[in-house]
Amino acid sequence: MSTPVDLYEQDFYAWTQAQAALLRAGQLAGLDLEHVAEELESMGRRERQELIHRLAVLLIHLLKWQFQPNRRGRSWQLTIKEQRRQAARILQESPSLKARINEILSDAYGDAVIGAARETGLEETAFPGCCPFTLDQILSSQHWPE
Repeated sequence: MSTPVDLYEQDFYAWTQAQAALLRAGQLAGLDLEHVAEELESMGRRERQELIHRLAVLLIHLLKWQFQPNRRGRSWQLTIKEQRRQAARILQESPSLKARINEILSDAYGDAVIGAARETGLEETAFPGCCPFTLDQILSSQHWPE
C-alpha cells in the first residue's frame, strides 16, 4: 500500500482525489499536509501569473494601439476587450491580488514592451520606461489611448 507521499509522486491526480476525500471526511490526520500546503501556494502563484499574462497581452495591444494608430483594426480592438474582461474577472475572483497590483503591473508591462517591440518592429526604447496607464485606464472599456 502506498503512502500519500508516494501517491503524490506517482499519480498526482489520484493524490488530489484522495486528499479531497480525506478533507471532506474530516480525517485530517491522514492528510499529506506538506504537499497540500505546497499545492495551495502553487494555486495562488498560478492566479498571479495568469493575471500578469492577461495584463501583458492587454498592454501589448494598448501600446500597439497608441504607437501604430494607422494599423488599428478590429482584431486589436477585440483582443483589448477580451483581455480587459478576463483580467477584470481574475481580479474579481481574487481581489487580494489588488494589494500587489503595482508589482504585477510592473511585471506585465516589462513583458508587454518586449511583445510590443516584437509585434511592431519598433525598438523597446520607443515605449515609455514604465507603464503609462493606470489600472483603471487599462481595464476601462472607455479608455483607448491616442
